[in-house]
Amino acid sequence: MSTRADSAPATRPTIAWIGLGIMGSPMSENLIKAGYPVTGFTLEQDKLDRLAAAGGTAASSIAEAVKDADVIITMVPASPQVEAIAYGEDGILANARQGALLIDMSSITPQTSVDLAKNAKEKGIRVLDAPVSGGEAGAIEAVLSIMVGGDKADFDAAKDIFDALGRTIVLCGPHGSGQTVKAANQLIVAVNIQACAEAVVFLEKSGVDLAAALDVLNGGLAGSTVLTRKKDNFLNRDFAPGFRIDLHHKDMGIVTDAARNVGAALPVGAVVAQLVASLRAQGDGGLDHSALLRAVERLSGARI
Repeated sequence: MSTRADSAPATRPTIAWIGLGIMGSPMSENLIKAGYPVTGFTLEQDKLDRLAAAGGTAASSIAEAVKDADVIITMVPASPQVEAIAYGEDGILANARQGALLIDMSSITPQTSVDLAKNAKEKGIRVLDAPVSGGEAGAIEAVLSIMVGGDKADFDAAKDIFDALGRTIVLCGPHGSGQTVKAANQLIVAVNIQACAEAVVFLEKSGVDLAAALDVLNGGLAGSTVLTRKKDNFLNRDFAPGFRIDLHHKDMGIVTDAARNVGAALPVGAVVAQLVASLRAQGDGGLDHSALLRAVERLSGARI
């Protein structure tokens, strides 16, 4: 039986990876496992040490990481960070070679992706926006959903790389389309988590065996990937971040702004966006987004 590594090209492109956080570290390690040479840069030395221990090469700067790379992959928190690493004399566009492919896997505004692609083209650099869904577990297990915007030829060229990182990989349209689909994804996830959190508080206040209830609910129409992934968080009140409230707050801002620009009403999404903002304002921004349960508990006078 062939493996993902077996099906990759014999000569694999050299990869520069910028951003080695909760998602970036396991994703870059999966590329190393698949046989890709990876040189990485991030601001934290311990994460560079982790990359080196996994078989990658740690760079001392963005310029050093990208100068000889065939493919540059970025995974940073938001649009300002993407702009910071892309532009300027020390940034990607000034130091990457002509013909390189820049794949931004961060979750940012669609317009930032469109602008990046336009500016990169002037430097002879190709761009794909390729945000992901699946959280830390999906990154570790290489089962992410990857929603891609850009040219089909570039998507085809990157497909083997995407196959080493995820399971559902779809070209959604031109530049910015991947980010638009990711915004919709984050809307669905936030509303789903909120509904699950409300159900948990309702069930507990009703004296029902919560573990049993969540098991049977997840086996029916109410079941979801969100409930599967977050069930233990709810049961154990374990809110160690897989995806932080701070980041989901940023994403809800992206989707509400983008929806306003195209004239789409998001009545439920707007309410959940405010609940996420409220949770962040109460000091829970560093917790996992399943901590929306804490907001429902506060509103219900239940335990925190």
